[in-house]
Amino acid sequence: MRIALSIFLLLIIANTQAQKVENIIIITTDGLRWQEVYGGMDSAIANNKRFHRGDSAYIFNHYWASTAEERRAKLMPFVWSTIAAKGQLYGNRKYKNYVNNANPYWFSYPGYSEIMTGYADTAINSNDYKPNPHVTLLEFINQQPKYKGKVAAFGAWEAFDRILNEKRSGVQVVSAFDTIAGRNLTTEQKQVNSMLTDSYRPWHEDECLDVFTHHAALSTLKATKPKVLYIAYGETDEWAHAGQYRSYLDAAHQVDAWIKQLWEYVQSNPDYRNKTAIFITTDHGRGDAVKAEWTSHGNSIKDASEIWFAVMAPGLAAKGEIKTEQQVYQKQFAQTIASLLGLIYKANHPIAAPVQSIFAK
Repeated sequence: MRIALSIFLLLIIANTQAQKVENIIIITTDGLRWQEVYGGMDSAIANNKRFHRGDSAYIFNHYWASTAEERRAKLMPFVWSTIAAKGQLYGNRKYKNYVNNANPYWFSYPGYSEIMTGYADTAINSNDYKPNPHVTLLEFINQQPKYKGKVAAFGAWEAFDRILNEKRSGVQVVSAFDTIAGRNLTTEQKQVNSMLTDSYRPWHEDECLDVFTHHAALSTLKATKPKVLYIAYGETDEWAHAGQYRSYLDAAHQVDAWIKQLWEYVQSNPDYRNKTAIFITTDHGRGDAVKAEWTSHGNSIKDASEIWFAVMAPGLAAKGEIKTEQQVYQKQFAQTIASLLGLIYKANHPIAAPVQSIFAK
């Protein structure tokens, strides 16, 4: 009876959204804490010489304000203007609105796999894990006739080739220092490829700077009009691991600006205008109970399973910041994203139910 009811609810959600959302942009920014998303800069971290690196004046001048609401708006102005006005934001634990990893590891490959498969597979326990054995949401969508060849993914980290199993899935995955492939590249795409090839490589071959991932994705959005686009930014995690709080905040601020740029393009183009959803989240949290652990994550770090997400889509109620008590898990994102497109994601592994409160009026 419960299984039948769940399928019935999924069908209602799918049918409701099918007429309104034709495209989706999925965005992740690696390891961006909910604490900054909802509270802005943390003065305890910014005042610590170990983390401000002699540049606390810059941090305070750019990101400080007397209230959490003002600070978060300075850090992520698009999120706290447009998405807060037209979408929904989950994960402010101040209101007991909880979003967590379901996987027990609290680091990147398991987190991204959980997002993309709807399943917290405990066998996926390393960032060096082999190509994902599970059919991801992107692979499933690419198998649907309406979306065949219209799914693309861009990630700053080289592991996305494995996380999304590029070889098996047939999904275009451009990760790290991969260049955009194709016979008829636009001038913009060629320029992005050229700059990426000549770029500074602070993390060697493992990860490129986010600016190249962003512009590769944006130029492809303009050139080939994918219906499903995934963009995975990485610098929020890299600068946090380095203990550079200014650069971590600047990276988050820049991601917000890029989301705005993507949304403005979407709303200016008739192929996408008022037909496109946007879903934003992160792969894992970071430490906070011990302030010095904000640089770290993994299951030895308290709070590192605490995450957040935001969604905005035609047909969804504009609820803004959700302030009701609730528990959501990362494994629910895949079916939620499928539901936004009017699909029911199916694969040969367990898939968690969608976040049904998103669809409630």
